[in-house]
Amino acid sequence: MNPQRILPDLQSALLCEDVRQEASGNFILLGITALIRVPQIPITAMKLCAFTRWTCGLGQFTECTRLLAPDQTTVLRESKVKFLLQDPVHNASNLSVFTNVELKEAGVYHLEVLVDDVMKIRVPVPVAVAPVQQPDRPAAAAGEADSTPPEPAAD
Repeated sequence: MNPQRILPDLQSALLCEDVRQEASGNFILLGITALIRVPQIPITAMKLCAFTRWTCGLGQFTECTRLLAPDQTTVLRESKVKFLLQDPVHNASNLSVFTNVELKEAGVYHLEVLVDDVMKIRVPVPVAVAPVQQPDRPAAAAGEADSTPPEPAAD
């Protein structure tokens, strides 16, 4: 008996800043993200990419990728992609691009990936506020006069 449909395995799901494709067809992921550090809240993330790769399946499927707010119920962005695996040894790579995502609070957001309404992975994505620090002034160059006045001499 030959199966007509096999639910695929999620080989990887990565959140990153951008994805490029080489002439060879290979993908280059830029800025793979485990933590989003921001100088302030609220802030808008101009572009977040979710790259997924499926294998060991047979048939046509619908991937649903969504980004959830820290309350774990508010869906900030959702993308649905149909893909086909004609043989279990084939693989499919999908890309969901989320633009202008408003991050209203610090906390743990979640990236969820489902296939045909079956949850395959839920990745925590912490958003932390780390104010930009001003760089230290460089030390005075050799031979440059010190601008601090001398202390008065004791009598």
